Amino acid sequence: MKHNYHIKPHGDITLIDEKKNPQHDILCAGFPCQAFSVSGKQKGFEDARGTLFFDIARIVKFHQPKFLFLENVRNFEKHDGGNTIKVVLNTLDELGYQVYYKVLNASDFGLPQNRKRIYFVCFRKDIPIVHFSFPKPQNNTIALQSFLEKKADAKIVTRTDIDFYKKYQPKKNKIGEDILPNRPIQIGRVNKGGQGERIYDIRGHAITLSAYGGGVGDKTGLYKVGNKVRKLSPRECARIQGFSDDFKIISAHNQAYKQFGNSVAINVLKAILQEITNLN
Repeated sequence: MKHNYHIKPHGDITLIDEKKNPQHDILCAGFPCQAFSVSGKQKGFEDARGTLFFDIARIVKFHQPKFLFLENVRNFEKHDGGNTIKVVLNTLDELGYQVYYKVLNASDFGLPQNRKRIYFVCFRKDIPIVHFSFPKPQNNTIALQSFLEKKADAKIVTRTDIDFYKKYQPKKNKIGEDILPNRPIQIGRVNKGGQGERIYDIRGHAITLSAYGGGVGDKTGLYKVGNKVRKLSPRECARIQGFSDDFKIISAHNQAYKQFGNSVAINVLKAILQEITNLN
């Protein structure tokens, strides 16, 4: 934040009084769903207590921004049998917001990463929005290989238990060009092929970047690049999240991987914001 945007975080949002937050028109946030332990019995603000979403809600309740943008994992709406999303929707309704939500994949918006996330776009009810529609998939044909560095600072796998069990043969169009699938293509594995041990072809897409996860390819997955098997570099992770190369990566590798694994895909965000702009 400081090096790229000249903004210094004020601290832990859970410890900051909402009255001390600057007045704002837009609130953007992500939050974990694991902390929800209720079953939607109270149907609103009280059910959110004890979660990071509650801190979002108390700030929204005080400042009443015009617009909220929230993001979470794709299975959020199924968490706790659908009770968690009920708490969120009921809370936002109680706070005075019209909510739209949809699962979108970064692979459909010009980024070679299979990253499905649920996005919430919320308008304060006194704002005259007749209907909001999420952006349609752009379906641009792209491949991970176009986003790789020539000399990547990334972990290379030197183990002897690498198994390439599949050779990818892309289909051709009428003029003989490869038809790229816009999805990850698994071609091999390390060890038994568990999480972080699967190897992918760079003519496909990357798997979802993660802030956590184990295995030799933890957080990025493994890819066959030339005659080597390696992880993605932090810069490559930045690229497949939509960050330009002038974005400064200051953190050590492990921390950078976590940051990009937690990030929102920039191209998807831009597409959503364009749809909001088109409402005016």
